[in-house]
Amino acid sequence: MNEPPMYNSIGLKNQTHITEFILLGFGEHQLLKIPLFLLFLLIYIVTMAGNILIILLVFTDQQLHTPMYFFLGRNLSFLEICYTSTIMPRMLASFLTGYQAISIVGCMVQLYSFGTLVATECYLLAVMSYDRYIAICKPLHYPVLMNARISIQLVTCSWACGLLGSTVVIILTFNLTFCKSNGINHFFCDFSPLVSLSCSDTSLVEIALLVVCCIISIFPIVLTLTSYVCIIITILKIPTTMGKQKAFSTCSSHLIVVTVFYASLLAVYLVPRSESSKNWNKIFSLFYTVLTPLFNPLIYTLRNKEVNMALRKCLCKLITFTRLE
Repeated sequence: MNEPPMYNSIGLKNQTHITEFILLGFGEHQLLKIPLFLLFLLIYIVTMAGNILIILLVFTDQQLHTPMYFFLGRNLSFLEICYTSTIMPRMLASFLTGYQAISIVGCMVQLYSFGTLVATECYLLAVMSYDRYIAICKPLHYPVLMNARISIQLVTCSWACGLLGSTVVIILTFNLTFCKSNGINHFFCDFSPLVSLSCSDTSLVEIALLVVCCIISIFPIVLTLTSYVCIIITILKIPTTMGKQKAFSTCSSHLIVVTVFYASLLAVYLVPRSESSKNWNKIFSLFYTVLTPLFNPLIYTLRNKEVNMALRKCLCKLITFTRLE
């Protein structure tokens, strides 16, 4: 039986078939392993706690039982928890133990999970922008155009599109043969660094990825931009400054999240790749894989009055219950 080739610092490799990969991650910063572990552990704990808190607030507070918070609390926050958990525990373990190997099957599972979740988030953010468009531009029609049944249908379509697009890519990727260096220059199994290690013809897979990326990113971005153009035009027509501020405050949090997420995503997947850009790709990947799930609960709680009020009521009940005990 052939032994799997192992990555080494000078890039030597044999031509045997690979059975596992080495996630190089931030391995070049050996002296920073412990500080990076502590930093990412803190980020992961805050991310999980923040998103779980939003889910609990939306479930327990009757005032948050609206389509907007259905998308935010019962879907986006849940998605962010799954999203960050596909990458962070594995990365934290490699910092702590130094073990960076991952099997081909494990790599494909991570790639499929990550691809499904990121595609679903693209569509979910677009759905949330459409929700804000209806609320601001067609407020009288909001109860009809964004009722519970339609909200569930939109969320279901978002998940279905994410699963379908990711399934097509992963099937093609799984059929590739890997016989080059097994060192993936990334902190998780991302598509581009993985495919670059294949000794098969990757043209079909790359074309499929390009088509899927356009479908899962360009279409939601166009829908989001269109929604916000209409929202801005409507807000500018409001006669009072107070009215403009109130209308914009209902969508400003979502706009910040959308900008950070899409900007980092496009920087990684649609900007031409080169050897010098690989480290930059890792940095940009941190934004939408690690920092966006962290910022989302912070942005929505700090900038959203209704969520803040729900949080205060929850804290007051907790304090009262503690005193009674």
